[in-house]
Amino acid sequence: MISADVTLRTQFYDIDPMNIVWHGNYARYLEESRTNLMAKIGYGYAEMQASGFAWPIVEMWLKYVRPLKLGQKFIMRATLKEYENRIRIEYRGLDAETGDVLTKARTVQLAVSIATGELAFTSPQQLIDCVRSHL
Repeated sequence: MISADVTLRTQFYDIDPMNIVWHGNYARYLEESRTNLMAKIGYGYAEMQASGFAWPIVEMWLKYVRPLKLGQKFIMRATLKEYENRIRIEYRGLDAETGDVLTKARTVQLAVSIATGELAFTSPQQLIDCVRSHL
C-alpha cells in the first residue's frame, strides 16, 4: 500500500515529569504523519471537505515499544491499509538513527456526510480514485 514518512524531533514541551514524551503527544505525531499521507494521495482536509465528507477517527490504538526522549529524532510512518469502506492507517514510529521500532499504532476513520451527518457505508469515489491513482 501507500506510505508516507514525517521526520520529527521531540521538544521540551513534549516531555513529562519522567523525562519521556507524554503519552498524549503521540496522537499529534500520528496526525502529522496521517496528514502527510493523505496529502500525498491528493485527498487532504480541503479535498475531504470539498467531497462533502468529514472523516472522524472512530478508533485509535497505540503500543509504546520504547520511550521517546528529549531531542530524539524519529520517523513516524503512516501506511494506508484500507480505503474502500473506511480509512485504516497503520503507523510505525522509528528511531531516525537506528531504525528501531519505538511505537506501533492504528487509526480508523469513517466517512460522514457533512450535509446530513449520516455515516456512509462506502468511501466516496473521490477517495477511491485518489488511492488507485497512486497504487
